[in-house]
Amino acid sequence: MKTILGLAVLASVMASPALAEQPLFLTYPSDNHQTTAEQIFLIGTAPPAEDVRVNGQVIPRSPAGHFAPSFPLKLGKNRFTLRYQNQTIQINVTRIDPTPNVPTELSFAQDYLTPNVDIARLPGELICFRAIAPPNATVTVNLANQTIPLMAQSQDIQLPPNSAGLIDQNQAGVQSTTGDYQGCATAEIAANLGQPNYQLTLNGKTISQAAPGQISILNPVELEVAEVIVDAGVARTGPSTTYSRLTPLPKGVRATVTGREGEWVRLDYGAWIKAEEVRIVPNTVPPTAVIRSIRARQIPGATEVVFPLNTPVPVTVQQGDRTFTLTLHNTTAQTDVIRLDDDPLIKRLDWQQVTPTQVNYTFNLKSDQQWGYDLRYDQTNLILTLRHPPTVRTQNVELNPENALQPLKGIKILLDPGHGGAELGARGPTGYPEKDVNLIVSKLLREQLQKKGATVYMTRETDQAVSLGDRVTMINQVKPAIALSIHYNALPDAGDAINTKGVGMFWYHPQAHNLAIFLQDYLVNQLDRPAYGVFWNNLALTRPHTAPSVLLELGFMINPEEFEWITNPQQQQRLASAIADGVTEWFQNSQYSNPKLIVAIFKTETLAIP
Repeated sequence: MKTILGLAVLASVMASPALAEQPLFLTYPSDNHQTTAEQIFLIGTAPPAEDVRVNGQVIPRSPAGHFAPSFPLKLGKNRFTLRYQNQTIQINVTRIDPTPNVPTELSFAQDYLTPNVDIARLPGELICFRAIAPPNATVTVNLANQTIPLMAQSQDIQLPPNSAGLIDQNQAGVQSTTGDYQGCATAEIAANLGQPNYQLTLNGKTISQAAPGQISILNPVELEVAEVIVDAGVARTGPSTTYSRLTPLPKGVRATVTGREGEWVRLDYGAWIKAEEVRIVPNTVPPTAVIRSIRARQIPGATEVVFPLNTPVPVTVQQGDRTFTLTLHNTTAQTDVIRLDDDPLIKRLDWQQVTPTQVNYTFNLKSDQQWGYDLRYDQTNLILTLRHPPTVRTQNVELNPENALQPLKGIKILLDPGHGGAELGARGPTGYPEKDVNLIVSKLLREQLQKKGATVYMTRETDQAVSLGDRVTMINQVKPAIALSIHYNALPDAGDAINTKGVGMFWYHPQAHNLAIFLQDYLVNQLDRPAYGVFWNNLALTRPHTAPSVLLELGFMINPEEFEWITNPQQQQRLASAIADGVTEWFQNSQYSNPKLIVAIFKTETLAIP
């Protein structure tokens, strides 16, 4: 899946069945591939009659002739020669050293002087500097008529990339370092400090070089106010897309700007957001809100809770076992009245002024399973929508045998066949693209779910390109009971393509965790398949919060033996049936997790429990 496996992006040339008929075929990597990994796997196929050799070494293959051996990489160019009978394929793979190139002469390493973009900070905040320069040099920074010495660092903690968590290699490491100079300072007065000027002295010679970015210190009494202008502003823990996401900010949220870094602005409650997703509101004082009465009301399929505020403030959400906590930032409570009648979802609403500017509202729920939520501002009124459980038929077949035949009748399920069009996804040893098997299995699954009475929606029904944004939009518009994104897997270059196989599940919001765990265990047990694992993962198709959303990785395209199972039509049908059965059983188990529903079933023996 491309979102997870950015380090294993496969060749962009479209594969056709004719390619697999060649005696020797290499799917991955393409010639002149570049990687930072210490090894690389070669994915391909050849008829099983005779050996395939790589650099003279016979490689293991599946019964059908597919292969995926891994080979170590030295820094720089690595050449691989594959031979089968009289056919030869040659490729070059370059391993890039991710560590900086430390100069040996009087110079700074390129692109390491910080800041490399303009930054703005509050008075008293640390401003840190870094340069890569020759060992045994003296490095200082001149800023606003002050000289800041930088200290040589003796070691560096190397954090693994996020993708390392997919291949069981996510251990931080310590390595000695040379030529890395760092230091920090503070400024107490609002001013434009300009560009830091670095000085390097070595063997009696000195050079100077300005950092690319300028530094400004903000005036605390003249801070700007930003307003979110997109439907769901992406809030992050830091000023780049490598930082983790926080609860999206509804359109209209206003907050004080307390820092800037390049194209990012920091809001007063700590989150960073891209400058293009906000506008600066002139002549506005720092927004603070007051909250008084709160009222809940039931609408079809959900409960709405209205929080009247005098200005739209940032919000965060935390889901727990039988709790849903909404935090209002920059808000002070003056609450004396909350109306919450008996509700099919909410047992009780508690609130607490956690800090002078932060109020927590904790919804104690009647069931472990949550079914989705939405947040929006209607002018300055915050509207929280909590979805009710779907109506699931009971197992009481004596009263109505149809319950056994169509246990999912009335349940909306959205299926998302991953990739499509020019986006191939992972490719198997023959060049067969993931996008095709995603669609095949999704259609088979739709058929099985419809037989059980479900109403099924698909993000695509043909080999067409559908953007991630459009897929998410469809989930938000349809508001299904659950959303399943169907994929098959690959690995980063450092992975083991021969020995890694099995079913994996990916979730993001706690409301999807139970579904991910259940489907993982169900498919592994029912199909006797290996278990790859269950992962919390920040993916576009796990992030929708209007419904429990799970991304299924149903096997590894690049594993020679598992690829044969993946492309077997009988196994595809068996897989689709098992997923449909698992979904059905999960809905029935989820229904019974609500004590009130259990009582209603045994007390009234009704055919359907709302």
